[in-house]
Amino acid sequence: MSLRGTGQGGRLKRAAEAFQVLRDVGFLSPAYLKTIGAAAKKYGTTAAAGFSAAAARSPHGVAVIDDAGQMSFLDLDRATNSIARALRAAGVGAGDNVGLFARNHRGFIQAQVALDKLGANTLLLNTGFAAPQLAEVGKREGINVILYDQEFSGIVAEGAGDLTRFVTYAEGDCAETTIDQLAETHDSSPLAPPPNPGRVTVLTSGTTGTPKGAQRSARRVGADTIIGLFGRMPLKTGTRAFVVAPAFHSWGGFHLVMGATLGCTICFQRRFDPERTLAGIQEWRPRVLAVVPVMMQRILDLGPEIIGKYDTSSVEMVCASGSALPGELALRWMDTFGDNVYNFYGSTEVAQASIAQPDELRAVPGTAGRPPRGAIVRILDENGKEVPTGATGRIFVANENQFDGYTGGGNKEILDGLMSSGDVGHFDANGLLFVDGRDDDMIVSGGENVFPREVEDLLSDHDDVVEAAVIGVPDPQFGQRLRGFVVLTKDASVDEAGLKDHVKSNLARYKVPRDIVLLDELPRNPTGKVLKRVLAEHP
Repeated sequence: MSLRGTGQGGRLKRAAEAFQVLRDVGFLSPAYLKTIGAAAKKYGTTAAAGFSAAAARSPHGVAVIDDAGQMSFLDLDRATNSIARALRAAGVGAGDNVGLFARNHRGFIQAQVALDKLGANTLLLNTGFAAPQLAEVGKREGINVILYDQEFSGIVAEGAGDLTRFVTYAEGDCAETTIDQLAETHDSSPLAPPPNPGRVTVLTSGTTGTPKGAQRSARRVGADTIIGLFGRMPLKTGTRAFVVAPAFHSWGGFHLVMGATLGCTICFQRRFDPERTLAGIQEWRPRVLAVVPVMMQRILDLGPEIIGKYDTSSVEMVCASGSALPGELALRWMDTFGDNVYNFYGSTEVAQASIAQPDELRAVPGTAGRPPRGAIVRILDENGKEVPTGATGRIFVANENQFDGYTGGGNKEILDGLMSSGDVGHFDANGLLFVDGRDDDMIVSGGENVFPREVEDLLSDHDDVVEAAVIGVPDPQFGQRLRGFVVLTKDASVDEAGLKDHVKSNLARYKVPRDIVLLDELPRNPTGKVLKRVLAEHP
């Protein structure tokens, strides 16, 4: 996609657009500029920089609200100074690798910020890990200290028992030292800044095996990237953001760091529960709700009677990412809660690719939107050539936020400076991006190419269907055949034959699943992605 406006008129238009975005976000406030500039010199573009700046600007403002109550920016700053000193006394220094194995609560934030202040490298561990995965990933990534919630004590003892350990959240008696105890027993005065900012490593979703470590350094980004992100997703300084998506995942982590940078109040609940989420919105009055799409589905499944009990009018932005957002789900949500959905398309590796705004989702459900300023998206064929508008090809992305490579070595495929997202998709005539599926999900049945996403979306559009997944299974005659998995509504009347007829009436015959299995729920990982390898093992 080419940049707009190359002449003087175009430059003036872009400058005016930039000024308006920066003003609307709140970045042009003298107090904001002064405090964020000083903090960034110390800690780079980390959560520590954002929270430290907010403590200087508004020490008694609310930094965190969670199940334990409120915590001010000043209290967070002092506590993380103490925790950082304690971790340093325990041997953690700049450049050391530390695992963080925690759910969404203030302890996660305190641990992350303390590590940022030391310049240590943080490995965000998936809360769905079993001991063998923890052991394998910990050894591969070279972590020597682990910070974890008490509920994971057995897993940590088995998978990381030889590491220095501190507990980030405890319920009742705890044999290990907690970070709250560290905060109470060490000096809370400011530390000297680290020589270099630490690095955060996010693990890929791991739906097909042991997840890879995707490392990203804390680097400054240019004005175009900032203006592009906030121009398409209008977050603001000083508001409240309810981060429901797991903080260990790239999407939840993005909102944690972005919220810190904006001086927002971060609202957390340790475990996702759809009705408790609505109750949290009513109590805490957030402007922003950060979710993965399956959470939207679970909230809508509560039904109008339960949803109607809660006042959710404070929410102006529902930022969704982490997995595909079906168009039908976006419409149902907006019909229930208003036109407030922003669909962010990207990945742990390529970062931002495109953002769909509410009016675009309302007009063309299922779109991934438009690339923001500072991002380039191209659709390429198997020879690396750009395909015509409307044609499906591999999605390649360029921007300033992309990861630095996998910790075990290797990278995503790069062509002419653009990185493969691993997905296939197309642009429509209006420049809107559509993601048709994973590059490696393509099913070849009888010589015909089928991407499951199209069939899944159609099945999900049926009134009796809650959600659906489609995979390819071996077939002696056709090489592969389609197999569907469907979760029906409680009062559904449709059967397997009716679902097949629904697909046959709307798509080519070779896209009709040979068989459809009815399930109570689809298997998912903690970030909401469907585990198709588990479906492939279904009898």
